[in-house]
Amino acid sequence: MSSVDVAALEEALRTAVDGEIRFDAGSRGAYVTDGSNYRQVPIGVVVPRSVEAGARTVAVCARFGAPVLSRGGGTSLAGQATNAAVVIDWTKYCHALVSVDPDARTCVVEPGIVLDELNRRLSDHRLQFGPKPSTHSHCALGGMIGNNSCGASAQAYGKTIDNVRRLEILTYDGLRTWVGPTGEAERARIAAEGGRKAGLYAGLDRIVAEYLGDIRRGFPRIPRRVSGYNLDSLLPENGFDVAKALVGSEGTLVTVLRAELDLVPVPSRQSLLVLGYDDICAAADDVPRLLELCSPGQLEALDGRMAQLMREEGAYLDSLRVLPAGDSWLMVQFIGDSRQDVDAQAHALLAAVGRHEEDADVAFSDDPEREQKMLKAREAGLGVTARPPDGRETWEGWEDSAVPPERLGDYLRDLKALFEEFGYDHPSLYGHFGQGCVHTRIPFALKTAEGVADFRRFLERAADLVASYGGSLSGEHGDGQSRGELLTRMFGERLVTAFGETKRLFDPDDRMNPGKVVDPHPVDGQLRLGPAWRPAAPTTHFDYPEDEHSFTRAVMRCVGIGNCRGHSGGVMCPSYRATREEEHSTRGRARLLFEMLGGHADSAITEGWRSTEVKDALDLCLACKGCKSDCPVNVDMATYKAEFLSHHYEGRLRPAAHYSLGWLPLWARLSRLSPALVNAVLHAPGVSALGKRLAGVARERQAPAFARQSFLQWWRERETAGEPDPGDPLTVVLWPDTFTTYFHPSIAVSAVRVLEDAGFEVAVPDGPVCCGLTWISTGQLDVAERVLRRTLRVLRPYLEAGTPVIGLEPSCTAVFRSDAVELMSEDQDVKRLAGQVRTFAEQLVHHAPEGWRPPSLPRRALVQTHCHQHAVMKFDADRELMRRAGLDADVLDEGCCGLAGNFGFESDHYGLSMDVGEQGVLPAVRAASPGSLVLADGFSCRTQIEQGGTGRRALHLAEALALGLDGNLPGRQPERLSRRPEPPSRTARWTATAGAAALTAAAVAAAGRGALGLRRAP
Repeated sequence: MSSVDVAALEEALRTAVDGEIRFDAGSRGAYVTDGSNYRQVPIGVVVPRSVEAGARTVAVCARFGAPVLSRGGGTSLAGQATNAAVVIDWTKYCHALVSVDPDARTCVVEPGIVLDELNRRLSDHRLQFGPKPSTHSHCALGGMIGNNSCGASAQAYGKTIDNVRRLEILTYDGLRTWVGPTGEAERARIAAEGGRKAGLYAGLDRIVAEYLGDIRRGFPRIPRRVSGYNLDSLLPENGFDVAKALVGSEGTLVTVLRAELDLVPVPSRQSLLVLGYDDICAAADDVPRLLELCSPGQLEALDGRMAQLMREEGAYLDSLRVLPAGDSWLMVQFIGDSRQDVDAQAHALLAAVGRHEEDADVAFSDDPEREQKMLKAREAGLGVTARPPDGRETWEGWEDSAVPPERLGDYLRDLKALFEEFGYDHPSLYGHFGQGCVHTRIPFALKTAEGVADFRRFLERAADLVASYGGSLSGEHGDGQSRGELLTRMFGERLVTAFGETKRLFDPDDRMNPGKVVDPHPVDGQLRLGPAWRPAAPTTHFDYPEDEHSFTRAVMRCVGIGNCRGHSGGVMCPSYRATREEEHSTRGRARLLFEMLGGHADSAITEGWRSTEVKDALDLCLACKGCKSDCPVNVDMATYKAEFLSHHYEGRLRPAAHYSLGWLPLWARLSRLSPALVNAVLHAPGVSALGKRLAGVARERQAPAFARQSFLQWWRERETAGEPDPGDPLTVVLWPDTFTTYFHPSIAVSAVRVLEDAGFEVAVPDGPVCCGLTWISTGQLDVAERVLRRTLRVLRPYLEAGTPVIGLEPSCTAVFRSDAVELMSEDQDVKRLAGQVRTFAEQLVHHAPEGWRPPSLPRRALVQTHCHQHAVMKFDADRELMRRAGLDADVLDEGCCGLAGNFGFESDHYGLSMDVGEQGVLPAVRAASPGSLVLADGFSCRTQIEQGGTGRRALHLAEALALGLDGNLPGRQPERLSRRPEPPSRTARWTATAGAAALTAAAVAAAGRGALGLRRAP
């Protein structure tokens, strides 16, 4: 990098390339690592807007001698997607499905297309790309080709290499051509044409001829050999297939511009048979027998250690519940044309092995939903094992070795013995056992010199072990830096020399992803941690009780899995889905926070908490908390954002929205002086626009109208027999959150009706209370803590009596369950409140007096779950309550609504807010039938739906049930019966404008008279 004129390179790229040229510190910090143990700061990042622009990027880099790294989903586990190079991120724009030939079952794709998206676009043809790694929601086809990806489905369809027909490639020195199988006649034609391509083919011919015997003898004949260059694809008997030879070369030889792929039919039916065993070695021993007796679509394994981790973490419990007896399991999937076909295959295998479907150690399903539950436990392996509850950090490095399936059991015993020798206690063992591939994560001590030395020694010993079994260092994840240095132990000197000659043939100056596979960096070099890593240990507001009270350890939760780059399903990560930007993904933000801690001298982020780059990345975080539940390692970026903002603005002026929206609870209470006047001013022509501008609020947003009578005012005027006894088991405290109390009080009124109908005695706090949410989300954590302490004093009688506190607004309820505990982890009242707060549905489903039934609501309902409820409280109780009420609920899985509290109201965020909403929630509401209910418990969700051009108004579940108490609902738009504050009349709005104008004129006149008086004064 020191020899590259970086400034001139950047300028040349900006001039020549149609793309986003990013040499800023934030972009470089976001791409500093992948899913591996390694870390290298890029020269810069280019996001080409077309394949042609990507090719021009390589050409410009070649002029300057700058290294190049092509990157897809960035999930590589061996370090092949991190380098001191110009990183080309193909995923934002270069994701076209160029063509499909359904008859030939082929397609042509650009390198940035994500696997799930490709298969979605192919679904009309009932075709799919066969290999399906566990990262299928976000891995790109270019990365799959570079890595020779596999996944569980490779049992049926082979590795990526087995499904690639041709590649359009670009060499660093400018040769652009299609390559594939090359017969004698085609090779003669290429030779006759001369030029760089002829030289390449002649060179490959020479390498194959010189090392012919080594290639035939030295490549393990096993299903999962992913290590090394695929020189065996160039053998005469394999058709001299240059495309297949380049698959798995990890961007070290060529840049892939397009690919022609083979496709397979989507199976009509599937079934899954799960067999229990006493231990994982016994399960492995049985694999050869099962393979002799059937031809499964998948044959996966899961051990008892992983099941234990899932139980301890409270993760994937539904999956565990459907597993049969045993301490390890083999999952055998069958594919076929009919249910009878797949059922027959499963029962034939059971009969052959002497087991029965009714046995305790057997589970069988031909129900797709139940199958997915079973398989989800296996697919979740990386996330579950990355951060075990015992506090150990586990790492890749020996996470995908492969051996002949018939020798798998013995290999596992020897591998476990090696773990024991090095003191690596109980790593989980799982993986694609039908093909002899073993996954694990090992508690390497990568922060000390001794631990790193042990890491190296273990890898060397493990490499020798797998080679002794005729296996492969990598059975799926490639070599990169993790295994590049070890290839000689597997292939021998001559074949590794052949790999080097192949590298020099394609890339003589070593500019294509240098330091990987060939002439590799050491396995213990460029570590993300390492003995020289010295991060800051900042004092924080949040206590991070689940991360050893360390912000640094909390940030290190992210291991680069990349689920936050998924395009659909769940909530995480709305800003990435709308922008397709790495730095606006949970992973990208975590990378920048890691760099901000300053553990490495070469970090691009140098200003700590004052970093503009980190602030800009966090600025588009919606603080939806989706990552807290959807991320396999439970990164909580909303909390990290609040922490960062608190330090970033300490002692400095904050954005206007932090005062206008962050202090909303105070302004809401002040609105009681004259809500009608406040509403008129907030909606007055001219005045409203000026106010929004001063407040940092988007001009497109309508200010929600304050209710004329708040819930607290209604409550105080209500005739009651006095406050209920806090110790009465039927007493509940209804939490009067700001949004419900001052904007939508009918929700709280409805909740009182329903709770009392269920037999509860309702109490409401008699002093001003608030959860502090708006101060937390804007990083005003000192204020939030003071507000919470005052609230705890007011609630103390109820906390001491153990009275349930019922939350109606999910974001406020989530504060009590999660944020408050992390902010004040040693406060006993906070812990009591966290244990006593319940959602409205939880109270009615789990604690209502026996015999109570909710009112009948035989109606379809479209339901949007608030992101914080999805992340913290979950939605199970709500589903059950709706079921009991007779609601036919369609609970959306479209992600965040986009408003996200203050986020969507802020002037700089309106566009993104609407983009997020339009990705699923808003179109779904528009498509809802007029007679269906639209339900959304979150104030943000209801506001976005109402202001998002849907023509509908969403109700809280409490309102719907209260309407059910009243009887039949109207046939169309039943929400018309709900009571919402009406915006001020046109007359009131213009009166407010006129009043403001008059006040302004009077003030100007007074100022003028004052100035004139001063001028006349002697």
